[in-house]
Amino acid sequence: MIEQLYQTFLKSTGVSTDTRTIQDGNIWFALKGPNFNANKFAQQALESGAMAVVVDDPEFANNDQCILVEDGLEALQKLANHHRKQFEIPVLGITGSNGKTTTKELVRDVLAKKFNVLATKGNLNNHIGVPLTLLRLNSDIEFAIIEMGANHQKEIAALSSIAEPEFGLITNIGKAHLEGFGGLEGVFKGKTELYEFISARKGKLFVNSRNERLLKKAQALVDEVFTYPEEGDYFHAKLVSNKPNVKLKSDSGQLTSTNLGGEYNFENMCAALCIGRYFCVKEDRALEAIAAYQSDNNRSQLLKRDSNTIFLDAYNANPTSMSLSLQNFASEEGCKVAILGDMFELGNEAQQEHYAIGELSTTLSIDLVIFCGKLMEAAHRANPDSLYFESKSDLASFLTANKRTDTSYLVKGSRGMSLESLVELL
Repeated sequence: MIEQLYQTFLKSTGVSTDTRTIQDGNIWFALKGPNFNANKFAQQALESGAMAVVVDDPEFANNDQCILVEDGLEALQKLANHHRKQFEIPVLGITGSNGKTTTKELVRDVLAKKFNVLATKGNLNNHIGVPLTLLRLNSDIEFAIIEMGANHQKEIAALSSIAEPEFGLITNIGKAHLEGFGGLEGVFKGKTELYEFISARKGKLFVNSRNERLLKKAQALVDEVFTYPEEGDYFHAKLVSNKPNVKLKSDSGQLTSTNLGGEYNFENMCAALCIGRYFCVKEDRALEAIAAYQSDNNRSQLLKRDSNTIFLDAYNANPTSMSLSLQNFASEEGCKVAILGDMFELGNEAQQEHYAIGELSTTLSIDLVIFCGKLMEAAHRANPDSLYFESKSDLASFLTANKRTDTSYLVKGSRGMSLESLVELL
């Protein structure tokens, strides 16, 4: 069945899972979830220009353009894996609790100085996004970077079996998706499934040597581990400054100014430069890529609004990234206001972790801390000097009525909080 489907794919213009974005000649896959069944849109997909539709409900397999399979998602994943096997190019898998999307984009830009690179778009890094990325491979591509996200164990193993990377990078292990992973130990086990897969393929790993546990795990599993960013590592650089943005000096002595702030982003840059070195990208070209990179999509963005500076990092948040962002922000000069929203998917540890953020905020040099969201009430209890708003609309009203000048703002919270909507009020 997959070979037959693959022959149809080769005649198509690509793959779609959304009737709203179908292009003429696409194959459209009907996917099902807890609250939806896309099979009923098969006819609409054909009318929108699909050359064929893949369905897993016989009721909707009503003409010769319908390909009936047992499971639409499984068919998509098997097709993607079959397609990936046709290409003998380096495939790098990237995962981690924090910074994987930024790191993926930095690696992409560095490698693009030498190769024609395919990389995951945005954060299409799950059981649907990974196959869709792989199905964009073509004969012009020389290198593939596949970002892998997960919120429970065995998910990275499954994504690895689809993408089959020979190279791997875990940015870090942090307190993200604690509910699904079953705690921090579960996060470690889940993320290092990438290492296990690379080990079975006798591949190579790139590892931040500052994370002793990841380094020890990597060295126990594979023969070739390439480390960064400390002296003596495969790639070494020095953080010269991170106010407001990272300035680094590579081990060859070149000084580079960037558009990203925070020591955590210094480590992400070093990961990209380490990988670039391994794949023989000239260092001056690699540093050009790092210097030119600008984040978007509410990740590590530095914005100017009149006399105010806004550090917007509202794409997502967990206790690890929230703590790092707060500590980095506290080192800024001048008047500082932190606006912090709920951190989701923490399960039974939600109250404890939000309270800990509140405690941390009391120890830092920040003029005003504002907490927003039901979960952040625990943080407010830990920091009575903070302001607290259960709803974002109440916070918006406060910000509108209390305009500031010559102020630096940190805006950070989980995706569901959508705190970026507050930026226009600052």
